[in-house]
Amino acid sequence: MIEPARKLFAGPVAFLKSAPDLRFLPDPVVPEVAFAGRSNVGKSSLLNRLTNRVGLARTSNTPGRTQELNFFDVGAAEEGGIPVMRLVDMPGYGFAKAPKDVVRKWRHVVNDYLRGRVVLRRALVLIDARHGIKDVDREIMEMLDKAAVTYHVVLTKADKIKASELAAVTAETDAEARKHVAAHPKLLVTSSEKDMGIAELRAAILDAIRS
Repeated sequence: MIEPARKLFAGPVAFLKSAPDLRFLPDPVVPEVAFAGRSNVGKSSLLNRLTNRVGLARTSNTPGRTQELNFFDVGAAEEGGIPVMRLVDMPGYGFAKAPKDVVRKWRHVVNDYLRGRVVLRRALVLIDARHGIKDVDREIMEMLDKAAVTYHVVLTKADKIKASELAAVTAETDAEARKHVAAHPKLLVTSSEKDMGIAELRAAILDAIRS
C-alpha cells in the first residue's frame, strides 16, 4: 500500500468545509477517516505532513483552536469532482482554552459524528509520545469501542524523546490499546518533523478506505 498511498496523497488535496454541527456535514458519498487527539498533540502538523501541504490544516500555539469538524477532499480529479476520500480534522480535546459550554458543544458534535457517520471507515487517535495515553484519551477510545468504530492509535512527536523512552512508551501504549475491542492491532509511530512513519500512516489510511 505504500506506493499507491504515496500517489494518492501526492495528488489533489483541498479543504472542503467546516461543520460547526451535524447540519453542515457534507453528503456521505465517499469514505472518511477522522483524526482525534488532545489539544496540542500535533494533529494539524501531522495532517500537513501527511498531505505534503504547508498550512492545509491550521497550526497554533494555542491549544483548542480547531473548534469545528474540518473536511478535506483527497484525490478529486477536478475542481468540484468526487474525491477518493475525505480526511476529517476533529476538535482537539483535553486542554482547550475555551468556555465549558463551548467544549461541551464540541464533545456532542464529535460524539454524534463518530456514532452516526455511515461513511466513516476509521478513526485515528493521536497520542503524544512524550506523555502516553491519558484519561481523556481513554474516554474517546471507550466511546469508539461502544460505537464500533475501528481506530488506529498513532503516537506523535516521536522525535522529541530518546529512543529508549520511545520504545517504552510504544510498548505501554500497544499493551493498553490491545485491551480495547475497536482498536486496530497495528500501532503507528510518527514524527511530522522527521517524516517518521508518515508513509506507513498513509498506507494504513488507504487500507482503511479500501476494506
